Amino acid sequence: MKKLFALLLAAVMVTSVMTACSKNDTNETKGTDSTVSGETANPDATGNETQPVNADGEPSSIQMLNGKEYGMDYVSLYEHMGKDVSIADVTEDPTTGLAYLDVDGESVELGLDFLSMAMVYNTSTEGTDFKTEDEVYAEWWKYYITRWNMMMPEIPLYSNEFYDLYNAQIKGIEEHATNPYWPVTKALIDWTSEKADNSIIIGDATELSGKFRFAAFGGTSPAASDLAVSHMCNGLETVVANKDGAFVVNEQVVKNLESVNNEDGSLTYTITLQEDLKFSDGSPITAKNYLYYAMAFSTPVATQAAGKDHMSTMNFVGFKGYNAYDGTNEGATLDDGTVVTKEMTGLRLLGDYQFSVTIDPQYLPYFYALNYASFDPTFKDLWMGEFDIADDGKGCYITGDFYAKEGENYTHAAHILQSSQNTDTTYPYSGPYVLSKYDASSKEATLELNPNFKGNFEGKKPSIQKVVYKKIVTQTQLEDFKAGGVDVLPGITGGAPTNEAIALADGSNGAYVYTHYSRAGYGKLAFRADYGPVQYTAVRQAIAYCMDRSTFAKDFTGGYGGVVDGPYYTGSWMYRAATSQGMSLNAYDTSVDSAIAVLEEDGWIYNAEGGEYTEGVRYKKIPGDVATEFDKAYKSVDGAYKTVQVNGDYYMPLVLNWYGTTNNDFSDLLVTGFEQSENMKAAGFAVYKTIGDFNPMLDEMQQAQIYGYYSGTPMYTCFNLGTGYNSAVYDYSFNLTIDPSMYSNYSQYFIKDMADIYWMK
Repeated sequence: MKKLFALLLAAVMVTSVMTACSKNDTNETKGTDSTVSGETANPDATGNETQPVNADGEPSSIQMLNGKEYGMDYVSLYEHMGKDVSIADVTEDPTTGLAYLDVDGESVELGLDFLSMAMVYNTSTEGTDFKTEDEVYAEWWKYYITRWNMMMPEIPLYSNEFYDLYNAQIKGIEEHATNPYWPVTKALIDWTSEKADNSIIIGDATELSGKFRFAAFGGTSPAASDLAVSHMCNGLETVVANKDGAFVVNEQVVKNLESVNNEDGSLTYTITLQEDLKFSDGSPITAKNYLYYAMAFSTPVATQAAGKDHMSTMNFVGFKGYNAYDGTNEGATLDDGTVVTKEMTGLRLLGDYQFSVTIDPQYLPYFYALNYASFDPTFKDLWMGEFDIADDGKGCYITGDFYAKEGENYTHAAHILQSSQNTDTTYPYSGPYVLSKYDASSKEATLELNPNFKGNFEGKKPSIQKVVYKKIVTQTQLEDFKAGGVDVLPGITGGAPTNEAIALADGSNGAYVYTHYSRAGYGKLAFRADYGPVQYTAVRQAIAYCMDRSTFAKDFTGGYGGVVDGPYYTGSWMYRAATSQGMSLNAYDTSVDSAIAVLEEDGWIYNAEGGEYTEGVRYKKIPGDVATEFDKAYKSVDGAYKTVQVNGDYYMPLVLNWYGTTNNDFSDLLVTGFEQSENMKAAGFAVYKTIGDFNPMLDEMQQAQIYGYYSGTPMYTCFNLGTGYNSAVYDYSFNLTIDPSMYSNYSQYFIKDMADIYWMK
C-alpha cells in the first residue's frame, strides 16, 4: 500500500512542458536558546517589538542547523506540541495573514511543516466554532497557502488552459471528456476507436524512462509520462479517485470494507475482496497480492535496492519495529524502547480474500483517512521473488531468507532493483492494459488490452485494443498529428500552439476535434531551496519581484490562462472556502526596487572583496562559524563567480545556476524572462543557463542518482518544470519536514522553514 507516496504522487504530477500579503522582510524566524523562533525585524502578532535583524541578515535554516542533532538540539515545533493544538488556539496577524501560536509563553509564527501537518491531522471541530472538519481544514489550508506565498519555495509562472486535440476516429470524447482529475489515460476506458487496427496513439513531450512498475522507485518526482503508463498497466485498487477527484470504495474489488475505532486511538480497516479478480495472465488475485508491495517497501532490503527508504507502511501500527528488522535482530530494543520484530503488526492476513490494516494513533484523526485503506495488487514474484508472506496471528511477515546478505549487501535487493526496471510481461499486470513493448531508444511504449481486467470502479472495461504512448516534440507535434503519427495531443498549451491546434480542428471538416479545461496546476521556476543563494527566502522573493509573471503567463499561454500566487487550483473547494474567509496573497507585482529592498535587508550588500556593493553581482557575508561546506564551494557553472573567503568569513555571489529542458517552449521563454532579464541584472543577479534532458535535470534537482545522471557535485539551484493539483488528496504533511530522517526522501521543495524549529537547549 502506497499511502505516503499516493499522497505525494497524486498531489504532485511533474511534467517538462505541460510538469497573501507579505512583509517586506523574509518573516523567517531566528532560534533562541530556550524555545522556538519568532524574532523578526517587525512587531509580532501581539504588537510587541522583537529584536532587530543584524545588518547582514539572518543565517538560513540550513546554516543554523548545520552540525546540530535532531532530537538532541532541536525537533520540529509540530513534534513538540502539534498534536495538542486546535485551530481555536491559532491567532492571525491581521496585516500579513500569517498564523501565530503561544508556545511556552511566547508568540511564534507557524511554519510550513507545522501548518501542513495540522491541515490534515488537526481537523477536529471540538472546542471550535466550526461546524465541520471541512471548514477546519479550509482554515488551516488558508494559513498554509499564506505562509507558502510569503516563503516562495517556487515561483508559479503560468496556469493555463489545456487543449486536447483528437483524431475524430476516436469516439466518446465529448460524452466522457477529460478534466484535471481525469486525464486521457483514464478517460479512454470509455472511448472507442474507428481506426482499422482499433488503436489510439497518445503523444507526450515528456520522455519515458521505463519505470512503469513503480514510477517513484528511488525518487519523489517521477515523470508524468511514466506515471501515465503505470496507471494504465496497474489497477484494481481498493479505494480510488473518481472523475470528480473524490475518493470512493471500488466495489468492483471490495466486497466489504469495515472500519473500527479502537480503544487505544488506532483505527482498523478490514477489507474483504471480491473473489473473481485476476491478473493479466489469468492467475487469481488474493489478499496477499494487496500486501506484497507494502511489506517489501518497508524493509531495509528495498531501501538498499532503491537507494531510498520508501517506508510504505509508515502510518501503520508496528511500522518502526518492522522497519528496523534486518533478519538478525529479532527482539532487539531500539533507543526509544521499540522492540524489533519480523512481523508487521499493523497488517493482518485474515484469509485468502480478507486482510486488515491498523493505523497508528499518531496519524489520526486524518482528514483523508479513507486513503489509508487504498491498496493495489502486485504479482508476488515482482517484489518478493521466491519468497512469500504469512501471518501466524501476530501480523504479516516475509517467509524464507528474504533478508540474506553477502557482505553488506542484501542479496534480494538486486531482484527488487531489476524488477523496478522491468518493461515486459515477465510479471503480469492488474490494470486495463498490458505493456507489450517498450522501445528505450525512441521512448515509445505499446500497450494491449488486458483480457482479464474486471473493470474500473464504474465497471467499465476498455474497448480500444492497442495504446501507443510516444514522445513527441512540441515544435513538430501538429505535423506528426496531421500525418497520423499521433491520435491525441493532450495538454496543448501556449498561445501559438493553442491557436494552431484550434485552427487545425476548425478547418478540418470534422476530421479533428478538441476539448479544453483549466489546468489544476502551473508551470514553475523551481528551486533547490537548501542550496546556494536560493536557500534564503529574500532571494526567492526578489526573483519573484524581478519576473513579470503576468506578462510571462500571457506570452506563454497566448491569453489562454493566467497566473496564480500559490500552490492551488482555483476550481478547488478549499480555495473557494479560503478566499471567502479573507485569504489575501502577495501578487509580487514586478518591481526592481522591491527586489533590491528585500535583498539589502537580507544582507546582500557586498562586493566580491567584502566591500560595499555598488554594481554588478551582489554578495552576502556568511560568518565563518555558520557557513556550510556547500556554501564555501558554491560557484557559477563556469567558475567566474564563486564564494570567496575574506578575514574568516565567506561571501557568496548572487548567482543562479539554472537547468532548463530541451525542446521546451517554457525553457525558451525563460531565457528572456529570467536568464537575460534586465530586472534580474539591475537587482544584482547573474543567471547561468544549462539546457539538457528532463531526467538528468531531475537528478540534479534531487542531487541523487535516481535516473543515473547526477554529476555527484551540487551545482544547480533553479529548474523549470510543472506541478499539478489534480487529486482528491491535498496533503503535504511529510513533504515539508525538517526531520533529517525524512527530509531527503520526502522534501517537496528542499526547504526548512525556520519557524518550524523548536530548540531543545
